[in-house]
Amino acid sequence: MSGTPPLRALARSVLAPLAAVSLALGALSGCSSVETVSPEMARADAPEAGSLGKSRPGGSGGVDCEKAKCIALTFDAGPAPATPRLLDTLAKERVPATFFLLGKRHIEKYPELVRRIADEGHEVANHTWSHPRLTDVSEDRIREELDRPQRAIEKITGERPRLMRPPQGRTDETVSKISKELGLAQVLWSVTAKDYATDDSSLIQERTLEGADRDGIILLHDIYPGTVPAVPGIIKELKERGFTFVTVPQLLAPGTPKPGEVYRP
Repeated sequence: MSGTPPLRALARSVLAPLAAVSLALGALSGCSSVETVSPEMARADAPEAGSLGKSRPGGSGGVDCEKAKCIALTFDAGPAPATPRLLDTLAKERVPATFFLLGKRHIEKYPELVRRIADEGHEVANHTWSHPRLTDVSEDRIREELDRPQRAIEKITGERPRLMRPPQGRTDETVSKISKELGLAQVLWSVTAKDYATDDSSLIQERTLEGADRDGIILLHDIYPGTVPAVPGIIKELKERGFTFVTVPQLLAPGTPKPGEVYRP
């Protein structure tokens, strides 16, 4: 034997110090230091025989992000009146996305859109019931904020989400513990257009494209008027740059989202 370690084991030894470390996320989300796992690390740490993730429409099911130049579109705080237009665009462009849905005034108001998101093959995820900073509330409130959307989404789609995004990206050990209890992995992001601060679609597109990179997770909101009109241009340019669009679980495949873990590129 040559003594050369297997490729995946070598990748783990190289990536672990980089990805599974305590990162100061103040610039990203304002939260205290938390341990995060990158998509690359999640893939490297998966069993050799792992699945390539849930099949999606548009040829994205089974994509190997160890080889392809993958990126994930994610949308927070919907569904909303603009969501049907967004879904039409995604269907036309054959692009899968991940939707972190908000309960109060959204899931409860637009159950037909929740169902459509799921039926069209997108990843349905949890963004709490009423959008509090989870690091500022009690354990009981955290549990209620996360469990209530789980039950509401399951009632509509027949499946409980496996992903959640903490409001403002704020998480800590307590949030992680309760997320693990509820079977939820936490997903942060690498690119934000700050679309909550502008209705300028051109600026939203510019900011998104400026930060886009391989294994990226793009944070947008389908509740703001400038965002959905920016999406066709974002998709067009990223396709021209050679990106393959995937859901967050596909980005991690053959790894799978682990409850309680915090994923961030």
